[in-house]
Amino acid sequence: MGRKNLFAINRQLAVIIVFLLSLCPIKLSGQEYAIGADLSFLKSAEERGFVFKENDTAKKGLLIFRDHGYNWIRLRLFHSPTTLPNNLEYTIALAKEAKYLGFKFLLDYHYSDTWADPGKQFLPKEWENFSHKELVKSVYDYTSKTMKAFKDAGVLPEIVQIGNEVINGMLWPDGKLPENWDNFAGLVRAGIEGVYAGSGQDQHPKIMIHIDQGGNKKNTKNFFDKFLSYGIEFDYIGQSYYPWWHGTLLDLRNNMIFMAKEYKKPVILVEVAYCASPTEYRNKPAPFPETPEGQKEFLEEVNDIVLNTPDNLGVGIFWWEPATMGGRSTRDYFDENGNVLPVITVFDKYTRR
Repeated sequence: MGRKNLFAINRQLAVIIVFLLSLCPIKLSGQEYAIGADLSFLKSAEERGFVFKENDTAKKGLLIFRDHGYNWIRLRLFHSPTTLPNNLEYTIALAKEAKYLGFKFLLDYHYSDTWADPGKQFLPKEWENFSHKELVKSVYDYTSKTMKAFKDAGVLPEIVQIGNEVINGMLWPDGKLPENWDNFAGLVRAGIEGVYAGSGQDQHPKIMIHIDQGGNKKNTKNFFDKFLSYGIEFDYIGQSYYPWWHGTLLDLRNNMIFMAKEYKKPVILVEVAYCASPTEYRNKPAPFPETPEGQKEFLEEVNDIVLNTPDNLGVGIFWWEPATMGGRSTRDYFDENGNVLPVITVFDKYTRR
């Protein structure tokens, strides 16, 4: 076969390959893998005198996480909390400590003075009795103002959540779902525009929409199909996954595959947890023992599912919440004496040379 004929055949093959790839586009994520934890209570615990330890040796909590491969911190922000520490000043201070140690930063706007989740989305007291138009303006102004504060402090987040676990909307009753989708979409859009305005268009954080349906493909589809119909641009899907609420590991795997194939956006599990002592499975069989070793095994399995998401679109996992006061929450990474539990070592094999 002559060289000219061989060249022609190779050229034809190249054209065919390009054509076939155009029919089956593959979107690969360029996001580095986020190994994270919501450490919103850590600074408060240390300020109240709790000492975090590794092998009975006192150590700053952030250093324990950094030294075991953690590279992201997630912090929540309440509007005007009265009993919880997570106001703007506190959150900026903790973000500074984390950024200094090399952590990247995911900011979680609750748009409330207290916890916001699928069962409650309380209005900030300052916004009570506002009309929808007034709420939209307030969301924009508040988000813009706080983002500028983070920027001025040198701790601009890499990713921002517009609301927390918003499967049922936010800022109830105005943005409650399913009855007020138009209002909800307007509030989310105001939050995103506030992020851009406060951080600067040239360097604004990426945007995440976070729901709590890690193992529920049907509910995930219902929400994001409707949300996407409003044409709101965002960058990440955030999910919570607690197995006693959100399905089996197979349910999680199936939903991760579905989200990657259907929406082609990077997915982060921003809330994952398991208990180190009997708590959620006292009266029913558990997928893993509720022990320190079972807690570690759970995180290993969930992380493996995320890592194997199609098209590399599973891009991170965050534990909620590992550093409160040690042993007071059975989801902690620390026992009652402050010593870190075996779960801290899960990412050692991925990050140590």
